[in-house]
Amino acid sequence: MKNPDVLRKLLHFLKPSRTIPHTSWTARNRWAVTPKNFAILLVGLAIFGLGDSLLIQSSIGNAPWSVLAQGLSLHTPFSIGECTALISVGVLALWLPLKERPGFGTLCNIAVIAIFIQIGVDWIPKLHTNFILQLVYVIIGIGLVGAGTGLYITCGLGPGPRDGLMTSIHKQTGIRISRARLSIEVTVLIIGKALGGTLGVGTAMFALFIGASIATNLNFVSKFANRSR
Repeated sequence: MKNPDVLRKLLHFLKPSRTIPHTSWTARNRWAVTPKNFAILLVGLAIFGLGDSLLIQSSIGNAPWSVLAQGLSLHTPFSIGECTALISVGVLALWLPLKERPGFGTLCNIAVIAIFIQIGVDWIPKLHTNFILQLVYVIIGIGLVGAGTGLYITCGLGPGPRDGLMTSIHKQTGIRISRARLSIEVTVLIIGKALGGTLGVGTAMFALFIGASIATNLNFVSKFANRSR
């Protein structure tokens, strides 16, 4: 009887969250910064950036926006990290006609993720062979991006530029969020690939599993937040 109980507990522990949990560090508004939510925000964004860099260093396919950043870096004097920040600023500019408002977390998102993507690209060895290890990079990267998202999104300090673009398009046009996100991601992938960004198995795995990774990590964050109260 012990094995079914262990399996049931494991499945419950890994159960994806259907909502964004409210935690002890969730801000009252997008500019209500406290030492606690600021620290968690920075940790989450740093983990996100390192996870993204693992996909880049796997050489078998970047996350969609990193396909664009890498492609842009091949045609400019800027690094992948710098291109990530520039793209984020450009996306943020698209918020203006859509009447979306940034928060403190939005601005941190632009800087911190770009910095830690560049740190990862500079320090994590790039793989060109050994497909198994490349897959390990991708799997860990997807897990880290999910974990980072679970931390920073529960801070309630404003969405990242890309998420804000998705939600604002949804609000202004009535297009479903899933379709709005898909349209944005496909457009980014096409442009990034045309510029020479790496599109491959890792990209497909990211598209397939990032939603589950975020939802599962939100469940972990919810359990941790409840225990820490």
